[in-house]
Amino acid sequence: MSTEKSWKRYFAEMTQVVEEIQKTQEKAILEASSLITRTIEQEGIIHTFGVGHSHIVAEDVFWRAGTLANVHAILEPSMTGHSEITKSAGMEKIEGTGEIILDYHRVAPEDILIVISNSGNNGAPIDVAREARKRGIKVIAITSVRYSDYLKPLHSSGKKLKDHADIIIDNCCPIGDAAVNFEDLDAGVGATSTIAGSYILNALLVQAVEDILKKGKVPDVYFNGSLAANSVKVKEHNQALIDKYYSRIRNL
Repeated sequence: MSTEKSWKRYFAEMTQVVEEIQKTQEKAILEASSLITRTIEQEGIIHTFGVGHSHIVAEDVFWRAGTLANVHAILEPSMTGHSEITKSAGMEKIEGTGEIILDYHRVAPEDILIVISNSGNNGAPIDVAREARKRGIKVIAITSVRYSDYLKPLHSSGKKLKDHADIIIDNCCPIGDAAVNFEDLDAGVGATSTIAGSYILNALLVQAVEDILKKGKVPDVYFNGSLAANSVKVKEHNQALIDKYYSRIRNL
């Protein structure tokens, strides 16, 4: 039995997850950021989608400080789990929702879709990704490959999210999405996928910003809104970006 305090064990496990991502996912991250850069060049929208707790990762880069203004988090209320969470756990497994969601949010071929699902095994993320690729929209999947491979398929097709992605980025999270185990407890404790997913998604966007700047184009990036208390310029800058994308982003 470990004598180290469990909070330190959690920190150590999360550090190991992030380091594994850095060591193994560089090629996928650079390929994905290149697609995002192309989307920016084409004046497209960067859509993010996740259900259950994966929606937290999708939402984390939407309309906040230091993020691209053309990011749009597709947040399906019946599936995010921010309320009626046990119902949403069932809703996210329903098949046939991809077409409805993409139609409603007007996802277009010049856009890109980033789908986050730790297990990669629920109906909604699979259907959204599959429908996007049918429409010629590039799909980036952020998922735990080892967890996805471990699980029996839930989707009637027998496929997982990673089977419907142009680029797969492995979040390197453990089976069961828990970092710390105890001798007298069957279940692990301390979720890993939200932190790993946010690391990856922010890294993708930061790299895309570097890439687009090298091409001589200045991307649309929000200032932290709180800075508007000290600067009219910040307020005007952010408002101009809201006005620019208001008619194109459903959730703005």
